[in-house]
Amino acid sequence: MFPTEKIASGSLNTLLFYCAVMGILLFVATILRVKVKIFKKLFIPASLIAGIMGLILGQYGLGIIPVEMTQSWGALPGRLITIVFAPMLIGLSIPNPKKVGNLIGPQLLFGYIGDFLQIGIPFIITALILKPLWNVNDMIGSIVEIGWCGGHGTAGGMIDVFKQLNWEDGGPLGLTSATVGLFMGIIIGMIIINYGVRKGYTSVLKVSNNMSSDQSYDIIPQSKLKPAAMTTINKDIVESFAFHGSLIAIAIFIGWILQKQIAAGLNIGMPLFPMAMIGGLIVQVIISKTEFADAIDVGTLHQIQGLALEFLIIGAIAAIKVPVVVAYAAPLLILMLSTAVMTITYFFWVGPRMFKDDWFEHAIVNFGALTGVSAVGLMLLRTVDPEMETEAGKAFALRAPFFSPFAGGGLITSMLPILAAKYGALKTGLIFLGVMVGLLILAKVLGFWQESDSKQPGIAYASK
Repeated sequence: MFPTEKIASGSLNTLLFYCAVMGILLFVATILRVKVKIFKKLFIPASLIAGIMGLILGQYGLGIIPVEMTQSWGALPGRLITIVFAPMLIGLSIPNPKKVGNLIGPQLLFGYIGDFLQIGIPFIITALILKPLWNVNDMIGSIVEIGWCGGHGTAGGMIDVFKQLNWEDGGPLGLTSATVGLFMGIIIGMIIINYGVRKGYTSVLKVSNNMSSDQSYDIIPQSKLKPAAMTTINKDIVESFAFHGSLIAIAIFIGWILQKQIAAGLNIGMPLFPMAMIGGLIVQVIISKTEFADAIDVGTLHQIQGLALEFLIIGAIAAIKVPVVVAYAAPLLILMLSTAVMTITYFFWVGPRMFKDDWFEHAIVNFGALTGVSAVGLMLLRTVDPEMETEAGKAFALRAPFFSPFAGGGLITSMLPILAAKYGALKTGLIFLGVMVGLLILAKVLGFWQESDSKQPGIAYASK
């Protein structure tokens, strides 16, 4: 048992101690990730391993970590997600849609259609099957998109939203959904890649034995090191990390004001993290007109986001309430299996029709993002296109400013539980399904949709 009785409860020292234990778990998990082959082969991130370790050591496992500690960890995601989202639009140059429309158009539509499919169908299943059989809450349909496309960060951030809507079970269920989605993206994604290589769907990777999980170093040699962040302001004035931290703080403060105004004016309990992202956009608009625009380094912002996200994932997973997951086992299993089948079908049916060239590469990066967030998508893409010879990676990056702020953890995601609570699962599901159909029609009108002329999905385009 940890000596928590020696630390004053609720003090800053307590929080520091709890974070120190999280750091120890992350360090041990990093060693395991490097040394244990199965973790390396499956690309399991160290933060996920650390979170599972915390869960095993906690009250529902060995009982070594006290309840007070895991409860404190469980409160961190709702705050850390704000730090992750606040700088998302700071330092960002929005590409001209007219110049890159043909490149990002199919990617953007594929992403939105897949995302709305993960919203519409689960809500409809909730209304027609889960509610009649198990009398579940209408909001349970939201955990699929929140967990799969949104990932652990979004799922952890939505814990407080579910609490405000008087459905605390949504937090652990969302985190469980994110964990299932992550394994789905990695394991099923690799199976799909092996299948695609054998069938000749891939444009770059043609022989399955060329695939390797050792495409990059675990511990990067000194000779291969590259700067992850740049010093953009004289240290005599302020440390660069501190300067960027101040920008994030301003974005959060603006987001807090927006949150309060919306709550007072519309009587809607909006979460803070999407408002902080809008705050970041306001910061970017203002600072871009000043000399301080040159002092913004996106790499530094990413480093701060990454730090917050790693500890967010650990705290979120370690604090999962296992009894809640067990109680919802049947409805959760139905949602996860149906979404898995739906997402795989979507990949093979829409992929070759939406992307004329290199359809597999374009679709696989989106498959990873739809199941286990963008990092998984890029990992899968680098497996089939190590040198980024296709335009899939470029298109995926360019579409991000038009997708990430809204879906897969953005404004739309944050509104899902609120919409379900207000309008019900069926109406919410039908609305998003209708929008999805409209986007399919739009894809055809814009010329981004073509019928496959082969019985094998994508075979006609793979050979081009």
